Amino acid sequence: MAGLVTLLVVGLRAGEVDRSVDSAIAKGKLRAAPAFTLPLIANGSALNRRDGSSLSLSDLRGRPVVLNFWASWCDPCKREASILEAAWQAGKGEGAVVLGIDIQDLTSDALEFVATYKQTYPQVRDRGDGTYRSYGLTGVPETFFIDRAGRVRVHWVGEINATQIAAGMDVILNDGRP
Repeated sequence: MAGLVTLLVVGLRAGEVDRSVDSAIAKGKLRAAPAFTLPLIANGSALNRRDGSSLSLSDLRGRPVVLNFWASWCDPCKREASILEAAWQAGKGEGAVVLGIDIQDLTSDALEFVATYKQTYPQVRDRGDGTYRSYGLTGVPETFFIDRAGRVRVHWVGEINATQIAAGMDVILNDGRP
């Protein structure tokens, strides 16, 4: 019985760690976005890279990043696809990057999704669940707005709309200044 209680407490504490990004944002404390290196599966040329090469979040330091976790089987991901593409088109002139992270998917399905929804921003694939877990995701879609210093400024759980993405972009493009 004591062992089960210990496992429960450890599990609850692990959950607290996973949500520490949100806790830090709520307290006004900025936390570095968890690092990752993942293979580019589409639109690597948008970052002067070849598809199939890898991309690290640290490669984007100095640029505002909209990081969107998605999957081809996710209906809300389909609905927000055009909004993310519009954000990419609007923000890239100011140095912002929209980066999609495909999870729990077949590469062929992910590539079909990118083509169907005419997404031109770079896409990487989390083959396991390491990145998913390091960001403490509860599902897809989820979107993180990361400032030029690599800190998470806004986290949106679920489908994002144009107003929400514009507000998040404003925060990271202006480094939190109104």
